[in-house]
Amino acid sequence: MPQKDSPLFSIIVPVYNRPLEVEELLHSLSVQADKDFEIIIVEDGSTERCDQICRNRKDELNLKYFFKSNEGRSIARNYGMERADGNYLVFVDSDCILPENYISKLKDSLQKNPTDCFGGPDAAHESFSNVQKAINFSMTSFLTTGGIRGKKTSMEKFTPRTFNMGFSKAVYSKTGGFREMFSEDIDMSTRIKNNGFKVTLYPDVFVYHKRRVDFKKFWRQVHIFGMSRITLHQLYPGSLKLVHWLPALFVIFTLGLLIASFFNKWFLLPLIAYFVLLLIAALYSTKNLKISLLALPASAIQLLGYGTGFIRAYVWQILMRHGRDLDDEIERRRGK
Repeated sequence: MPQKDSPLFSIIVPVYNRPLEVEELLHSLSVQADKDFEIIIVEDGSTERCDQICRNRKDELNLKYFFKSNEGRSIARNYGMERADGNYLVFVDSDCILPENYISKLKDSLQKNPTDCFGGPDAAHESFSNVQKAINFSMTSFLTTGGIRGKKTSMEKFTPRTFNMGFSKAVYSKTGGFREMFSEDIDMSTRIKNNGFKVTLYPDVFVYHKRRVDFKKFWRQVHIFGMSRITLHQLYPGSLKLVHWLPALFVIFTLGLLIASFFNKWFLLPLIAYFVLLLIAALYSTKNLKISLLALPASAIQLLGYGTGFIRAYVWQILMRHGRDLDDEIERRRGK
């Protein structure tokens, strides 16, 4: 049980070679309107450490810093949870910046709508690069994700993600920690739901999330997302929904249209119409033509990367039953 003067929230951040990001995150925490939290930085075997940055913030923040050998972000989060004093365990990524009212809005949301596990959406900060803003659009637009990443309107039930997620100590005691796997947050959220806990979206409790800084890294990330969705399906039969199939169907549909266009160019019209619609949505969302134009390749990378990863894993793990080899490939790619 937490001590009498324990903070309400323990914010746990696994870190690997991200000192500059940690500096930005800690700054955003130092200006929070509500200080009812502690922050736990778990340095997971970094060669570029952030220990001095954390020491510089000791007088401003209730901050705990730990350094451990490199074992993966899930184990780092579990390490932090074991050392947390708060009633609620909150998770953000090191590449996040928190609005100054994040804690106060989270506390207010919990008071008005109590829950066991919560999560919120992410947005692009004005300081982000145009590519990062374009990637943020592609990862949050209903036209590309079906609204599954923290939107009120969604094609599936809300699943908290570890860039902005939290749960009570009671959930941790019953469910246990994160598994060291890709899409570990979806796995954790699923186990929380299966244990009968209430999971709630707080749409106003958002973070600024940098995500990947270039299209090559973004492709690699979403390709692994597609692969890991099949692993989650094998862990939780029945969890695979229509929305998860859509990028794979987009890949197949696009390939078919491109082949057909060799015989008749009119077959390209559906693709053109879709990307025109994306451009209009991006312009409405970002109010910036350059970002909106960058959102087109970002969206294509997201759909094609995820879709090809999904198809690859489905063929290898489901049809050919070679799951272990592909799991090893996912782990290898994670290390890049």
